[in-house]
Amino acid sequence: MKIALFGQYYQNSTAETVHKVVTFLESKEIEITFEATFLSILKEKNILSKDYKTYSNYSTLDSDCKALISIGGDGTILKAATFVRDKNIPIIGINSGRLGFLATIQLDNIEPLLQKLLDNDYAISKRTLLSIKTTPDYENFSELDFALNEVTVARKDTTSMITIITYLNREYLTSYWADGLIISTPTGSTGYSLSCGGPVLTPNVASLVITPMAPHNLNARPLVITDDMEIELRISGREEQFLISLDSRISAVSKDTIVTIKKSPFTISIIEFKEESFLNTIRKKLLWGEDKRN
Repeated sequence: MKIALFGQYYQNSTAETVHKVVTFLESKEIEITFEATFLSILKEKNILSKDYKTYSNYSTLDSDCKALISIGGDGTILKAATFVRDKNIPIIGINSGRLGFLATIQLDNIEPLLQKLLDNDYAISKRTLLSIKTTPDYENFSELDFALNEVTVARKDTTSMITIITYLNREYLTSYWADGLIISTPTGSTGYSLSCGGPVLTPNVASLVITPMAPHNLNARPLVITDDMEIELRISGREEQFLISLDSRISAVSKDTIVTIKKSPFTISIIEFKEESFLNTIRKKLLWGEDKRN
């Protein structure tokens, strides 16, 4: 059995997490393959000294890995998804970051939950992604043209609002006067969209959320749409450029660019354990029910 490891270095928590994961997997005689940059950082910090097999991109990640273990926060899982793409390798998140809606495994329950992974005692949550196309084409989006959390358009180099003319399936919806617009998947509904007033969606609903960022037209509210709709955005404003972000990847494009967004043809598989279900996670992370009356 082979398991891939990916992560980011956090000074206070990475070392103990990595040692626990590696020690457990090696005790079970699991073949470990590390993302090359992550392994080099761990060696530089004297967290690991042993050599392991490595991968460095989508092409060199073995498709026969049972799972990819992501060590970090939710942002680390978003980066891990760029290696997995359509390989159908499930991702399991160990949280050494901060909040963590996707990376739900904590330091104190690593071993028992990894044992459940080896025993196939888990569920797979298929997560929708968004793909974009721009007219004219930009090389920055030619390969990594997808997002697990959200696609965002936002102002650049200005404090002025931008106008985002929005179409759904080529039918005019509205023109948002705002700092930007977030198109979120159910997975991303607990991220940027939530902080801008968007609703929380359960991961398996076939929906997307359109959430304006600081809209000037105060009657503009987040809108839930079916995920089979094609979204077209045309942006205008005082500046010549605006920003497009796909999760954490950001590029500047000219204001005459047309952005088309639709559901990706593949999904990302997230491993879920009964002890760390989505409902348990949002209840704990959002402090739902934290009331003296309960």
